[in-house]
Formats: sequence, structure tokens, C-alpha cells
Amino acid sequence: MIQIGLVGKANVGKSSFFKASTLADVKIASYPFTTIESNVGMAHVILDCVCKEFGTKCNPRLGKCENGKRFVPVKLIDVGGLVPGSHLGKGLGNKFLDDIRQASVLIQIVDCSGLTDSEGKPTKNYDPSKEIEFLADEINLWFAGVIKRALEKFKRKLETSSRTDLIQTLTQELSGLEVRKEHIEQALEKAPITDIEKFARSIREFSKPIIIAANKIDLKPAQDNFEKLKEKCKLVIPTSAEAEIALKKASEQDLVDYLPGDGFEIKGKPEEKQLGALEFIKKEVIDKYNSTGIQTCLNKVVFELLDYMAIYPVADVNKLTDKDGKVLPDTFLVPKGTTVKELAFMVHTELGEKFICGIDARTKRKLSGDYQLKNNDVVEIAFAK
Repeated sequence: MIQIGLVGKANVGKSSFFKASTLADVKIASYPFTTIESNVGMAHVILDCVCKEFGTKCNPRLGKCENGKRFVPVKLIDVGGLVPGSHLGKGLGNKFLDDIRQASVLIQIVDCSGLTDSEGKPTKNYDPSKEIEFLADEINLWFAGVIKRALEKFKRKLETSSRTDLIQTLTQELSGLEVRKEHIEQALEKAPITDIEKFARSIREFSKPIIIAANKIDLKPAQDNFEKLKEKCKLVIPTSAEAEIALKKASEQDLVDYLPGDGFEIKGKPEEKQLGALEFIKKEVIDKYNSTGIQTCLNKVVFELLDYMAIYPVADVNKLTDKDGKVLPDTFLVPKGTTVKELAFMVHTELGEKFICGIDARTKRKLSGDYQLKNNDVVEIAFAK
């Protein structure tokens, strides 16, 4: 399952973002280091399910499907707040950095209002672009430290090693950071191994790309700062975690019709205070930015930064069912370029080892093991029994 790390300095709304994404109960407070132990929960990316195309009703094993919208689970890790010097152990830096090892992609929550300083303490007019710079530097320097230790460990060996041996050694040493062979190959194209900091930055950019969530966008100072951030950052999404939490709670109480990532319609009879809050969210968030931004962040990191696609493996392409008769029970999120045989191993090791071919549910034609899957493919794996 895809693992997404929520990172940022202290007191920017990471725990609120986590709660907005998962509706899990977490401690939320306006002081640094509220999160000591990382919160881990299940969020969802939302996509158009193939059930409508095939004219059937699906039975998701994980997540759910509502009105043709498939909610596919992803793991969310709310890492405690980082401060300048975290890579040297300042604050709770070493522990927090270690918590993001398994993440494939990072969402940096930024206090776009500028009402907290670099250590998460209350202030005014703080430039949110500064926290973007320092956090990337902290993670890059942490990577550099890990790489430097790996190189020192194998210094003599690497002095006489070929490029292939170097890549293999680094792949083994950095596997705990979810760094893959292709990440190291890509990084070596951008920076020499002798420039460890530059090389480390490149590896981090390829192995743990970062998207910026400009949080607290419902506040006027945040709206002003967001326009400046857009000029400096390519991937920055305006977000309001508090608004998302409010809308999901209102939806649970049947006060609004709400699909995360969209606008909402009031359908119940909210109390005066609730109505005022909903009207504020509509005016200051939805009307200005089309959504609260929370679901936008989750979908963008999976489908744009990671470039993943949705695949539906089934046991019977005619009935679109698994061996138990459940219709379209699974949605696998896989990188573009994934082959049918690679999918077989993802579903079950035995399927991969006894693989014969794939069968496309739309055309019913056989697919070779090296056939590269396309988004929304529905595939049966034929294997030797």
C-alpha cells in the first residue's frame, strides 16, 4: 500500500490535515510537538470506478464505492514537527526523520497564514516560503548523512568499483529509505557521487518528492501569502484542514451533501452557528479555491507525483469477480509501466511463479507477461494449476 508522509514544522496543522483525511481522533493543539509519536491512519484517493462502464455494482474489499466513485485506501503517516537543525538531532529531529523512511511521497503542510515562526511558536508576518526551504534542506541533509556513512563503510570497495557495483551497493544500503535502483541511476545523471549534498538532494527528489499544502487558507493572511507562494513553488495546493473536518462532520450528521474534493450543498437544518460556519467555508474556501484542497493533495501525490494508475485484477473476466464471487473487489495502485506479470506477483507470489498470461476484460484477448498495463485495465491472471 502506498505510504504518504505528512511533514512540516511544528504547529502548522499536520494533525488537523491527518484528521481531515482519516477522521481519526488525534491530539490537536496550538503548541509545538503536539505529535510525539507518529499518527498512522488510512486515507483514500478517489477515482472514477470502472463499475459504471461495465454496468455492474462492485463489492470493494477495501475502501468503498459511492455513485461510481471509488475510494482506494492509502496509508498516511503524520510525522511530528521538524525544526531547523533536525538532521543534527535538534528538537525531536532524529526520531521524526526516521518516521518518514517508508514514505514514497511527502506532503509538506505549511502555515500559509504566517502566524507561526520556524519553531511553531506564535508570531505575525512570518514568510511561509522560509519553512518550505528549511524543511527540504533538513531532509536533504539527513539523506546526505545516511549516504556519507554508507560510502565510508564501503570506501575501499567503492574506490575500485564500477558504476554498476556502486549502484548495487548504494541500492542495498539505501533500501531502508525506500530508495530504488532507478532513483540512484537518475540521481547520478544529475550530480556526481563526490558532491554528496547535491547527490543526496537529487536522490531525495526522485525517491520522496514533496508537494506543498498551503494550509489555513481560510484566513485572510494565508490568502495573500498563497499568491506569493505560487510564484515560488510549482506544486502548491491551497488547503483548509479545519474546513474539511467541518464538512465531513456535517456530512455524517446529514446536514450537507459532500464528496471530498468538491463543493457541498446544505440539505438538512443546521443550527444558526453551524449554518454560519458552513456559509463561511463556502465563501472563503470553496468559492475561491473550488475545494478544501485536502483530497486534491492526496490525489495529486499519487496520480501526478508518483504517476500511479488504477488496475482491477479479477479471477473471472466474464463475471468480473474474484474466486468468492465478489465483483471488482480490488483496486491496485501501481506505477505506470507495470507489466501483467509484475501485477501477478503483486496479487500473489504463486500467481507470478505459475503465470501463463493475462486476459483483458474488455477485449478478452490474451496479454503477454511483458504487456504494460493501462489505467483502469481489468485483468484476469491465468496461471498453471
